[in-house]
Amino acid sequence: MIELCGVTKVFQGPDGRELRVLDNLDLRVESGTSISVVGPSGSGKSTLLALIAGLDRPTRGVVTVADERVSEYSEEQLAAFRARTLGFVFQSFQLIDSFTARQNVQIAAEIAGIADAPARTLAALARVGLAERHEHRPHAMSGGEQQRVAIARAIVTRPRVLLCDEPTGSLDRDNAQEVLKLLRELQHELKTTMVIVTHDLELAPQFDRMIELRHGQLATSPTTPVVATASI
Repeated sequence: MIELCGVTKVFQGPDGRELRVLDNLDLRVESGTSISVVGPSGSGKSTLLALIAGLDRPTRGVVTVADERVSEYSEEQLAAFRARTLGFVFQSFQLIDSFTARQNVQIAAEIAGIADAPARTLAALARVGLAERHEHRPHAMSGGEQQRVAIARAIVTRPRVLLCDEPTGSLDRDNAQEVLKLLRELQHELKTTMVIVTHDLELAPQFDRMIELRHGQLATSPTTPVVATASI
């Protein structure tokens, strides 16, 4: 489960003024469900992901992920939490160019301390359809294939929570649909909780729930039927 209670995030602007990116936000995502987050640029979507991941801290409020109150953790505790609990998928893939697909995935398994990292790595690559491409490097792969490597890296640890930041943003429509289908399948297979930030209003409704952020708060619109507290 993911729960944000009264979360506010304020940044200091270059002119010294406060910029309130999230404003007293309440959000609850039940375990094993998926939620898409939409909204205009600057609405707080990426900040929301960063707070859930423990990459940033709220100015006020409490963030709880998988029964862990991450907003109160030390940096050391947060690093351990991310390694054992979270998987990440980014728009820009974030692959190491000099590594093969296998090495890009296996390094995540090794960092997490998985004993059978080599076998788990090959299994993850096979699950995303890259069993025959595991020794290829990113420059020899298409955008869709690179994102599949990134997804394999995210799931090799069998995370309880999968966070996706514009995972289809660099892909054409066909590849975007394939990646979305794969993410939904994996979310159900692993029974993981998934939060996906996207600008794509055609893809966003395909998840269990869709919410819209505007001015740091949950917004209600015809395409995003949410209430003050979004419960999945």
